[in-house]
This record gives sequence, C-alpha cells and structure tokens, in this order.
Amino acid sequence: MPNSWSSSRLDLHISLDTAAGRRSGLESALRTAIRQGRLPAGTLLPSTRGLAGELGLSRGTVSAAYGQLVEEGHLTTRPGSGTRVAGVPRGARAAVPPATAPSAPRHDLRPGLPDISAFPARAWLAATRRVLTHARPEVFGAGDPQGRTELRQALADYLGRTRGVITSPDRIVITSGYYQGLSLLSGVLAAGGTRTAAVEDPGHNVFRAVVQRSGLATTALPVDDRGARVEALTQETGAVFLTPAHQYPTGVPLHPGRRRTVCAWARSTGGLIVEDDYDGEYRYDRRPVGTLQGTAPEHVVYCGTVSKTLGPALRLAWLVLPSHLVGPVTRARLRADLYNETLGQLVLADLIGTHAYDRHIRATRQRYRRRRELLLARLTDRPGFTAHGVPAGLHTLVTLPGDGPAEAELLARCTRHGVALRGLTELHHDPAGRPQGLLIGFAAPSERAFPAALDALSTALASEGGDHGGGGAEGRAGGDTEGRDGALRLPPTLEA
Repeated sequence: MPNSWSSSRLDLHISLDTAAGRRSGLESALRTAIRQGRLPAGTLLPSTRGLAGELGLSRGTVSAAYGQLVEEGHLTTRPGSGTRVAGVPRGARAAVPPATAPSAPRHDLRPGLPDISAFPARAWLAATRRVLTHARPEVFGAGDPQGRTELRQALADYLGRTRGVITSPDRIVITSGYYQGLSLLSGVLAAGGTRTAAVEDPGHNVFRAVVQRSGLATTALPVDDRGARVEALTQETGAVFLTPAHQYPTGVPLHPGRRRTVCAWARSTGGLIVEDDYDGEYRYDRRPVGTLQGTAPEHVVYCGTVSKTLGPALRLAWLVLPSHLVGPVTRARLRADLYNETLGQLVLADLIGTHAYDRHIRATRQRYRRRRELLLARLTDRPGFTAHGVPAGLHTLVTLPGDGPAEAELLARCTRHGVALRGLTELHHDPAGRPQGLLIGFAAPSERAFPAALDALSTALASEGGDHGGGGAEGRAGGDTEGRDGALRLPPTLEA
C-alpha cells in the first residue's frame, strides 16, 4: 500500500466544526468518521502536510490531532508506514452486519448453468488488451441502444457460419441478457396489438412469467417426443415461443415436419416465432440442427446469449429481428436503460473475430459430453429412472418410476446431501397430475468437483429405500433414447 498522502492521493471528506478550536474540531471529525465506519480499520490517512494543505490548517495542528487520536487508540502510526485507522475502539458502535446472501450449494447440479471455472480468462484478457490498445475515445462515451457495430457484425458472421442464421448487423439488437431481450420483445408485441402467445408446456416458468407480465395471455402448447405440438396453433395466436434445437426441459428437438408446419403457420397468419437457441452450440452426437430463423427470417426472432457459453455475469445477449421489429425493439431498448456497457461488447467481438470463442466452445463441448456420459452411467444403477432427450445441452431430464419416491421427496433428499437440482413439475402450466422428474445439470461443477457431485447425487437417490424396479435408464453414451424416426419416446402421460 502507498505510504504517504502524496503517493496515495486519498480524498478525505471531513466537515470541521471549529467552534471549540481547530484542533478539537479536527479530532472530533476524524473520531466520528472512524466510529461511523466511514474510515475503516487499516485506512491510510493523509500525511500531516498533505491534510494541512487540504484543510487550510497548520501542520502542527494536524500533528497534534493525530497524536491525540493515537493515544485514544483510534489511529496507529509506524515509521515508514504512515498513519492508519486502528481497529474499532472500545465503546464504539458496532456496525450493522450485512445481509447474508444465500449460501451456494455444495454440489450444484442445477440445469442451464455452465462451468464458470472454465471461463477463458487468458483469452478474454488478451482481447481486452487489444481492444484498449486500439480503442478510440468515443468508445468510452454514450453507446448505441442497438449495440456496438463491431459486435453486431461479428455476430452476423458467426451466427451465419455456425447456426445458419440469415441476418445483417442492422437487424441485431444487443441486450443485457436473454431475460431483458424477452421482456423488451414481449412488451413491443403487446403494444403492437398482440394479445395471445403460445408457450411450450412444460417450459421455462420464469420466462413464461416475463411474457405474461408484458400483458400477453399465454396458452399452453403441449410437448411430446417430437417437440412442441405446433399444429395446435390457431389464427388467434399472435406469437409462439419455442426452444426448437433442444426443448427445455425435455431435451427433444423440434421434428422437421413440425418445423415446416410452424413456419407455414407464421407465413399464412402473420404470427411471430420467437426462437430461443439457449444452448444450440452444445449437441454431442452430431452437428447442431440449423435454426428456424434460417428458413423464415422475416417471421422469426432469433435469441442468443453467452450465458451458457461464457457466463451469465457478462450480461450479453442478442435478438436477431425481422426488419419490421428493429425500430420498435431499439426504441424499447433505449427506454429501458439507454444502452449496454461498451467494453464487454468489443471484447466479445474480438473473441469471435479471432476464433477464440470457437475454440472455447469446442473445448467445453468435449468436456460436457464426457460429463453427460458419466451422469448417464450413474443413472443405469437406478432402475426406473429414465433419462430423456438427445445428447445435447447442459442438463438431462430424468423421469421417475411410478412406484418409487415422489419428486418432492427426491428433491428434499438431494438438499440434505448438499445437491442442488430442479424438479419437472413446476415447469408445467398446471402441475396437477403431470409427470414428475428431475432436471440434472452436468456443467456447473468444476472438473475437479464433478466426481464428488455425482457421488453425492447417487447417494441421495439411493438413500432411504430409493431402489425400485423399472425400465432402467435410457440415453446412455451412444444414445438409445431415440426411436427409429429420431424422436424421443416419452411416457404417454408426457405426450398427453
């Protein structure tokens, strides 16, 4: 730490009351600041010369005040180390303890969370250095509500190359996460006269609530082994929200015939398809399927994010919009919070442009595939626990044996063993009587922590009479979850 006021340039806010004298006023002001916690223990104070100059006092007055507070135990001084605030003196008012944040689970197997310990810090740092080295002053000024042109251009190239998206930079709006993008888009649709939107059932309940809060009424679109039943869409439906590459939470992709059906519905009715490609990069048995947007760019909003590839704390996502929605969504973005921070956008653009982003995704794809195989191997020891979905994403849905423990009981067991995951029931529009299951993520723990997380999960599932007969776990490495037509065979109750 710096040892002098001249090197530390510490700004010190002190209000002097000199009615009782300058020295007494300075002592009182410092004493109060220390007791109130405005000067925490260990804070380096200005030198006597520096503080005297700042306050218009003599150096002798400041020296005498410091000396008095040292004697009282408020300050400490050592040669070569300057004058610092001591620990809280006896009789001082105790600080109010901060609110306790929820403790992180010992073994985090919640769905949709990436391994943040694998964040490409070196690549991000190198990209940041390049960006700052060449940054123009305007980079640090007010931003564009649509997002930095550099990132939008990089995304247009990347999404076209890897996901089959047809777009240009002027059709992309950068948002601070998918949550904000969904909120902006739903609000624009409601303001434009859309009244009803179809959402997958089961589907993400948090995002369903976002759509509903915007003023849109939601109708349940059942999901079976071929994905969402889009043939149920009607003329009155204004928009449909889908996860076609890897349905959340069942893990099935939207069948090619249904992809054609929903695009035909959008063209004939003017309805809008909102495509959430939340983990489209992570398909482990083959190349990911292309996007719906690539077949109907004027009828599909494509939504993407780095929350599953890099980390949710970056707050970077994007909407690829039909031309008629670019203006309304950009204006809504401007009203929401003006614009995103700029530096992160430029760094991400650099990562994409140098292909460091591709390299990171390839590395994590291999790692997550191994983890998924290890998880499914453990599930083979649990008769009746049936894994669903194609080899993709960051989680596996496991349905439960009919004669075994209920979902709530298993969740409670996992909690007692320090394992955090999620139940299937809450993701239905109407949970009553719907299939029960567990959503088990395999990405969040670090490489070192993952084996222990699997051990804890196995113990939780096996404890307290957890063994029950049944059909065995499907979806092993090599994949026997798909039928002859490539569709997952879900239990009849889930197809209903």
